[in-house]
Amino acid sequence: MSSVAVLTQESFNEHRNGLMPEQSGAVAGAAVATAPVEEEDALPTYKDAFPPLPEKAASPEGTQETANAWTKIRPLKSSVITQVFHVPLEERKYKDINQFGEGDQAKVCVDIMHKTGAHLELSLAKDQGLSIMVSGKLDAVMKARKEIVSRLQTQASATVAIPKEHHRFVIGKNGEKLQELELKTATKIQIPRPDDPSNQIKISGTKEGLEKAKHEILLISAEQDKRAVERVNIDKVYHPFITGPFNKVVGEMMAETGARINVPPPSVNKTEIVITGEKEQVALAVALIKKIAEEKKKSATTIAVEVKKSQHKYVIGPKGNTLQEILEKTGVSVEIPPSDSSSETVILRGEPDRLGQALTEVYAKANSYTVSSVTAPSWLHRFIIGKKGQNLAKITQQMPKVHIEFTEGEDKITLEGPTKDVQMVQGQIEVIVTDLVSRMDYTEISVDPKFHRHLIGKGGVNINRIKELHKVTVRIPPDNEKSNLIRIEGDPQGVQEAKKELLELASRMENERTKDLIIEQRFHRAIIGQKGEKIKEVRDKFPEVIINFPDPAQKSDIVQFRGPRTEVEKCAKFMQKLVAEMAENSFSVSVPIFKQFHRNIIGKGGSNIKKIREETNTKIDLPAENSNSEMIVIIGKKANCEAARNRILAIQKELANISELEVSIPSKLHNSLIGTKGRFVRSIMEECGGVHIHFPTEGSGIDKVTIRGPVEEVEKAKQQLLALAEEKQTKSHTAELRAKPEYHKFLIGKGGGNIRKVRDSTGARIIFPTAEDKDQELITVIGTEEAVREAQKELEELIKSLDNVVEDTMTVDPKHHRYFVSRRGQVLRDLADEYGGVMVSFPRTGSQSEKVTLKGAKECVEAAKKRMQEIVEDLDAQVTIECVIAQKFHRSIMGPKGSRIQQITRDHSVQIKFPEREDPQGKQESAPPAEAPVQENGEANGEVKEPVDPNAPKKCDVIVISGRKERCEAAVESLKALVPVTIEVEVPFELHRYIIGQKGSGIRKMMDEFEVNIQVPAPDQQSDKIAITGLANHLDRAKEGLLERVKELQADQEDRALRSFKLTITVDPKYHPKIIGRKGAIITNIRTEHDVNIQFPEKNDENQDQITITGYEHKAIAARDAIQAIVDELEEMISEDITLDSRVHARIIGARGKGIRKIMDEFKVDLRFPQSGAADMNIVTVTGRPELVDEAIDHLLNLEEEFLADVVENEAKMAYMRPHGGSASSMDEQRGPSKGFVVREAPWATGNEKAPDMSSSEDFPSFGAPVATKSSPWGPKRF
Repeated sequence: MSSVAVLTQESFNEHRNGLMPEQSGAVAGAAVATAPVEEEDALPTYKDAFPPLPEKAASPEGTQETANAWTKIRPLKSSVITQVFHVPLEERKYKDINQFGEGDQAKVCVDIMHKTGAHLELSLAKDQGLSIMVSGKLDAVMKARKEIVSRLQTQASATVAIPKEHHRFVIGKNGEKLQELELKTATKIQIPRPDDPSNQIKISGTKEGLEKAKHEILLISAEQDKRAVERVNIDKVYHPFITGPFNKVVGEMMAETGARINVPPPSVNKTEIVITGEKEQVALAVALIKKIAEEKKKSATTIAVEVKKSQHKYVIGPKGNTLQEILEKTGVSVEIPPSDSSSETVILRGEPDRLGQALTEVYAKANSYTVSSVTAPSWLHRFIIGKKGQNLAKITQQMPKVHIEFTEGEDKITLEGPTKDVQMVQGQIEVIVTDLVSRMDYTEISVDPKFHRHLIGKGGVNINRIKELHKVTVRIPPDNEKSNLIRIEGDPQGVQEAKKELLELASRMENERTKDLIIEQRFHRAIIGQKGEKIKEVRDKFPEVIINFPDPAQKSDIVQFRGPRTEVEKCAKFMQKLVAEMAENSFSVSVPIFKQFHRNIIGKGGSNIKKIREETNTKIDLPAENSNSEMIVIIGKKANCEAARNRILAIQKELANISELEVSIPSKLHNSLIGTKGRFVRSIMEECGGVHIHFPTEGSGIDKVTIRGPVEEVEKAKQQLLALAEEKQTKSHTAELRAKPEYHKFLIGKGGGNIRKVRDSTGARIIFPTAEDKDQELITVIGTEEAVREAQKELEELIKSLDNVVEDTMTVDPKHHRYFVSRRGQVLRDLADEYGGVMVSFPRTGSQSEKVTLKGAKECVEAAKKRMQEIVEDLDAQVTIECVIAQKFHRSIMGPKGSRIQQITRDHSVQIKFPEREDPQGKQESAPPAEAPVQENGEANGEVKEPVDPNAPKKCDVIVISGRKERCEAAVESLKALVPVTIEVEVPFELHRYIIGQKGSGIRKMMDEFEVNIQVPAPDQQSDKIAITGLANHLDRAKEGLLERVKELQADQEDRALRSFKLTITVDPKYHPKIIGRKGAIITNIRTEHDVNIQFPEKNDENQDQITITGYEHKAIAARDAIQAIVDELEEMISEDITLDSRVHARIIGARGKGIRKIMDEFKVDLRFPQSGAADMNIVTVTGRPELVDEAIDHLLNLEEEFLADVVENEAKMAYMRPHGGSASSMDEQRGPSKGFVVREAPWATGNEKAPDMSSSEDFPSFGAPVATKSSPWGPKRF
């Protein structure tokens, strides 16, 4: 009776790993085979399959039996090991006991742990020796041990002498043995170099390590002493019998004896055979070798035969295999004379009865191949080979055993291979040669090599054109050949025409000349232009001239011209003229203009500066708005720059009373006059009302210094500059003193009055710090020693007096108090800044006190008091004038952000107040009241109302101006000058929309440029009148600009009429994609080249063959001709369908169409593969010129043949591969239902135990899965 336990295959495999081989086989048989009931005895018992663990009470026999079963399970080894090393006190490197765990020793241990990855623990023994416990992987522990020995233990050294020839065995292959030895013994072993005669090996390390290493080395040497080397001299002719065919005999001898036998190869002329190994082994091998040699000497005879030298290689065979085959088959050695010998005698050596058979084999091999040659002119060789070897490939594919060799320069083709095959190939090649000779010709012309690359042209453009035009091939020798022969091959007529053209080109080049022109490198980029468009224009103008610019890195000025003599001269002159114009146009001048006038020079919307640029043809650069620079840079022709400069200066002169003066000061004094960072010259410019002082460029040697500014200030600056120059020429002295920054303005005085007094009285020059200077307290005094001393004394007294604070009072009418304290006390702040920080206190608002208190330095208080009295006088003399200007003009008068009104306020020192804007909804003056109240005796509601004067101005038109009378009157005149005037200009109505422009851009641009308002009438008015409103001085320019724009628009209308010429061309729709080109490249090129618009028919258009061309008449005709030329060329093309196996389509097309594009580009054809769902998926259409279509079809068929072989091979492989998941199930079906793993004598079969439930996760839990315990009526189990 048997029991069945159903196990998974994995469980079965786990168990059988622990069984004996015999048991494993039995179990496997039970699991897989469907054994009949009769063979149950062959099944394993439960105890065999699942041996129980040994128990203490078990019998010795039982213990032994179970132990045998479990000991078969291979124990697992831990990958981490631990070793303890002991370093005695006398060998310790670091003996400072006090620093244990924190000194150098600890640092070394930490470093070793980092380097090796092992873990180290140190402890001290009672004898102060060091114990180190190292844990980690074996490799890491060994490395750590070596580091510990070398870094924590003192080192000793010793030498050991062994024979020199044994050294290599100590080193081992690639030094592996030596490294292993060093690691094992924790020592450093130094072996002398091969060229060193010494046999001493030096060992360094610990005493224990030295002894171990010494022992190991001597052991290796002793092993080598046991080995023997024997050299036996055997005649070279018997070596083949000793080695045997394919080294079989010598291999058997080495296997039998265990010795190593080295027989010199046939190519080495040595008779010595070397045998190495144990002495007994070597002796046995020598005996065997000598025995073979002796036997062959007695029994072997020789015969000599003559075989052609050219056939020797066929007898030898590839890598000597044929000789080995003969030796194996017949036992005869064939001796071939060396290749450098002229002898044709071949000697056969062996048993007499075998020599005949060997001789037959030799002649069969010699005659199996033949060498033949075909006469063919060397220049035809490449035509015979074909493009990329296509022609030759057809022959070699049919006859793969035939080797065809073309020798350069020889008029023959060598064929080598089996006789029949060679004869067939020879016939085919002779036919090809005869055909080529009948229709091909060649010629050679001599051209100087220096002209070769010019014949080729840039990118081969010249030579490719000749090749395509005349259908020839032209071979120009490379530069390294230094040959002057050019070979032309092809159609006889084409050869002659190409020869003529090349000779003409060469003769033209002989007339060529090279000219070098010096052009400053700064002009090179401008001549070349951005992306090379300017130099392209020059090259297009002189196409026969090659222009070479130097590399920018070379910093060379030489530009080279090469071409026909006359053309080179013309091009050089043109370039010189161009450079002269550039040099003339690159003149630069800087104009200093007061910063406040820059915006006037720019004009509204840049109108002024734009006009100057256009009219003077110059480039004008202004400094940035936030820059402190006042220099305006003008670039262009010298005369134009001067004109632009004068116009800019004229604008400044109009705005201010500006004059210019030149002063002659020796150039050697210029630097000292300018001072450190321009301090001296800046102080003069500031002191003299901001004049401009311009010194010439350093090193120019020019003495003239230019001063520009208001007339009075220029004269003043001149005097100061000359005085300073005189001081510098005589003895100059400098002194420094300090004063609080708030005193500086008072020391300088209003308009520099105070400081001028000091300078006039002493003759010294006083310089105050600017806002940029770090030290704001430092004041510098310059002049003669005496003048400086006096000025310093005066200034010190003045500063001292400023430090004495006094308090004073003055009376100011309360009605004027508001003026001083308004705008957050701006007037008082200005007084404090100007007069040394003086403090002014007004009485509280509402009190009627007139007393005003001033506190500060005595001089400052006095000066501030005086200034306040002047202000009060101005306020008392103030009048108010009304200026009537219609409200509609107020905004125009104010200007952008009130700039114009601010300018008038500053210029005339007045206050201007504009009225409130009138509400357009309620015009009380003009609209009568709805219900007039009843008036009795001139009263209305008890109030007397003044009669309204109809001539009185409206309140909304009255502008109020306050200030001194004369200033107010001047301001009124300035305001009235700003009132705009309106004029009308006649412009044809149909042009109005073009003047307005897209979204009003055109009219806005004109309004900004001319600072006027332009009003275009509404379209429904159909009016030709355009109104221009603006300042009187702007109207003329605006009118002129508007009329100029009208002329431009009328010219554009005429041009549009000419451009609207239209013609149509009829083209078959099938050619439309070809005319359009890939991504529209061809049609875009035609459109661009002829400047026309080309319209193809829409999909639903009736006339699908009509292409419409629009543009100038002559250009439209040219474009039509270009399209017609493409159509003519397309009509010459043919389409051929070929059958290509659809399985190779993807391979031909290639990744992302790379393969098909390459074929189409190479053969200039179009390929169309079938769409999915086509009737025949194998049909491919080739379209192009007839001869190109044929070549492309040949190429495609070759590719099909090549790729199809791979496809068939892959399909054959797939047929033998087991389908995924299919075969397993079919095999299971054949086997029938599995009974699982069957065992006999199971506990549940013999007792009352229940068989295990395979589906239970409790009985058979999965690894890592929680076990669901079975529920019990007694509740959960407790452990």
